[in-house]
Amino acid sequence: MAVMTSSARRPLLNRRLAEFGTTIFAEMSALALSTGAINLGQGFPDTDGPEEVREAAVRALRDGRGNQYPPGPGVPELRTAIAAHQERRYGLTYDPGTEVLVTAGATEAVAASLLALLEPGDEVVALEPYYDSYAACIAMAGGTRVPVTLRPHEESVDGTVHRRFRLDLDELRDAVTDNTRLLLINTPHNPSGTVLTREELTAIAGLAVERDLLVVTDEVYEHLVFDGAEHIPLATLPGMRGRTVTIGSAGKTFSFTGWKVGWVTAAPELVTAVRSAKQYLTYVASGPFQYAVAEALALPDTYFDAFRADMLAKRDLLSAGLAEAGFGVFRPAGTYFVTTDIRPLGERDGFAFCRALPERAGVVAIPNAVFYDHRDAGAPFVRFAFCKRTSVLEEAVSRLKTLAG
Repeated sequence: MAVMTSSARRPLLNRRLAEFGTTIFAEMSALALSTGAINLGQGFPDTDGPEEVREAAVRALRDGRGNQYPPGPGVPELRTAIAAHQERRYGLTYDPGTEVLVTAGATEAVAASLLALLEPGDEVVALEPYYDSYAACIAMAGGTRVPVTLRPHEESVDGTVHRRFRLDLDELRDAVTDNTRLLLINTPHNPSGTVLTREELTAIAGLAVERDLLVVTDEVYEHLVFDGAEHIPLATLPGMRGRTVTIGSAGKTFSFTGWKVGWVTAAPELVTAVRSAKQYLTYVASGPFQYAVAEALALPDTYFDAFRADMLAKRDLLSAGLAEAGFGVFRPAGTYFVTTDIRPLGERDGFAFCRALPERAGVVAIPNAVFYDHRDAGAPFVRFAFCKRTSVLEEAVSRLKTLAG
């Protein structure tokens, strides 16, 4: 029975959030703890990032930098470092004073962007499956989400089956109506591991310009692309610089997810709008860590290359183990997640499979259906994270292989 207030006689939770309960990540992480299973569900590393970056945070603490409220837009050192990173990597030039905003992780950046840019009734086209906070943030802003589903595709190359999720550009175009305000894009894409191609991004950009749409693009896995895939920021394409809010994060790139340092880069009027919402969420956060991330962004290319190579080796280790265990494996072109198909194992319900997996094999995964509006489309897919120590992945693979027996 729903709890009601004595006066209003209605549920306590805002009806916009009524469909959202405890996140699947909390449920599965609790299951990992209660069973002693290896947690390949939630996407956080089990080791810290570079020692010099951690020491930079310690130094900031000791020097009294960031121990009090930092500036609302973020400390100047970090905003300058973010702008330098965007120019060095992608040729995008941003003014650190007016076109960069530091946030409490990418999650707040998404929330603040949607709260700032949407009015009740505005439609938001998002790529499905999508990170679960997208749906909640659209709901909080009063918007209507319109999912466009990335669909599984198989092709054979030299006798080897390659699986990936693809965007149907015609379906994307058909999803846009006169009520569409914004496209919410994620590339490299979590949970599918897809990296949108230049052709796909060019089509998205053309649609945004043609229909005069805003775009919020979540690019937190920008440094984790494999197999010749290229991360192309949407803001680099013609007509997109002034209508795109680009979101980045230190957590995924430097393996300090608990620091919660993210950012937005966009034209001044867009940053001003997002900041107007952000200031009433956290106001500011992560003071000393902002100085450390400024130093992290200036690390040489050798760091980013080594980070990507390490994750590539872990991707291949887990992907091969999952295939040997009997899963259908979608080898990701980006991120640090592998999506699998459980139907070759005789299973069809990802929720039931994931809830039983800790007892069956001592491993925790996430059912992809939580990332879908169209739950049936995601039902047979399960996501595993490979941002763990090699020894942990080897043990997880050993346990999962018992499923094949």
